[in-house]
Parts: sequence; C-alpha cells; structure tokens
Amino acid sequence: MIICKSAAEIEKLRRSGQLVRELLEEVSGRVKPGCSTLELETYVEKRVRQLGVKPAFKGYRGYPRCLCASVNEEIVHGIPSGRVLKEGDIVSLDLGVIVDGFYGDSALTVPVGAISPSLQRLLRVTEESLQMGIEQVRLGRRLGDISAAIQRHAEQAGYSVVREFVGHGIGRDLHEEPQVPNFGKAGHGPVLKEGMVLAIEPMINTGGPGVRVLEDRWTAVTADGGYSSHFEHMVAVTRNGPDVLTDWSPPKGGSL
Repeated sequence: MIICKSAAEIEKLRRSGQLVRELLEEVSGRVKPGCSTLELETYVEKRVRQLGVKPAFKGYRGYPRCLCASVNEEIVHGIPSGRVLKEGDIVSLDLGVIVDGFYGDSALTVPVGAISPSLQRLLRVTEESLQMGIEQVRLGRRLGDISAAIQRHAEQAGYSVVREFVGHGIGRDLHEEPQVPNFGKAGHGPVLKEGMVLAIEPMINTGGPGVRVLEDRWTAVTADGGYSSHFEHMVAVTRNGPDVLTDWSPPKGGSL
C-alpha cells in the first residue's frame, strides 16, 4: 500500500534526510587516493554514534556495515573493506539513518583524486538524470513520468540504466511502496499524490545494463565490467512541486 505522510511526518523525514546528507558530505570529503573503504565506514559509524542516531543499513537483512561503498564497476551494496582507493577511481557512497523512527536515505558518487573526462561525464549525466526525475514529482503526474525522464536522459547520453535495482517509497520503513524504477513509460503507473515520499536513485552504467552479484551476496557489479554511477535523493510530493528532503547546505563560515 502506498502511504501518504502528514506535514508533521514529512518534517521528521526532512530531519532524517538532511542528517544523512550531511554525513555523506562529510565522508565524501575524506575520499582520497590511499584511503580504504573500511576507513570511510569507520568514520561514518563513529559519527552516527556521536549523533545518537541509528544506522539504517547495518543489520538490515544481514548487511554488515553502516555504509555502502561501491567502487568503479560496483553498482550498489559494496561492503566496505580493506580495498584501497586509487587515483582515477570513482566511489558511490550510499547511507541511511533512523531518527525518531523515520528513515533517511541518500547516495552520491564522488571522484577519487583526478578522474578522466569520460568518468566526469558519467557522474554529471547520472546526477542530471536524477534531477530530470525529480522535476516530474508533481501532483497528478504518474510514477512512470519519473522513470521515463531518467531513462531518456541517460540513454540519450549513450549510457544504460540498471533494471534489477530501483528506487522506493520511504518513511517509517526503509523500503515502502511504490517501487520507483529508473526506466519506464510516461503516463503509466500510480498517480502522484500529496504526501508521497520517494527515494529516487538512478544507477547508470557506461556499458550494458546487466548485473551480477558477487559471492558476498551483496555487492552488485556490472556484468561487462563497465563503470557505474549512483545518486539518490528523497523527494516529497507537494502542491508546490517536488520537495527534496535530502538537500543540505554547509553552514556558513566553515566545516562541520
């Protein structure tokens, strides 16, 4: 069942969303050549404890970490490990927290040092695809309008869209209805109603859309070894258009 939230619930989700985005901004600033993905995990877990909130991913269906860190050909659910990041890599950081019973979930992909122009373009197009999808979050439109906008922008740029993993509703549960595919037909699917909150998260590949899951049963990689990029925002449907709950701007005058 698709759940529409009250204004008070949306504000609680905004608090969770802004906090998770703040943490992502912090940890992305620590990404550099020579750093391991486990070091990023250790930092995130420490900060989550300091803030007195709960990690959303650790223990979820047996997932062992707070952070997902997916490098290069890894699409999603990369388990932080001793893997050392190298100059020219890209790493997708996906994080969730629970604040007062409400989930926050967001992701971004960042360069490790200087990256090639082709990878810069991949990151840019993936983020643009997310924005194209967000622009469709308006009363009376349909879920397929979001999906089609993402797919169209990514494929026009020469990339493919992952189909095995999709976005989702979010609230008191990490994954709620509806599913939000990054591919589909405009004008199809459920009508968008005020109070719906969607986690929109395009996963875009340089090669084909095929996916395989590694022996750890979590890490999803591209079937052909191409690189992949992932961005995610939580967005509420309002009468005034899309309300991005995971927007965050650093405080004036310095770092956190």
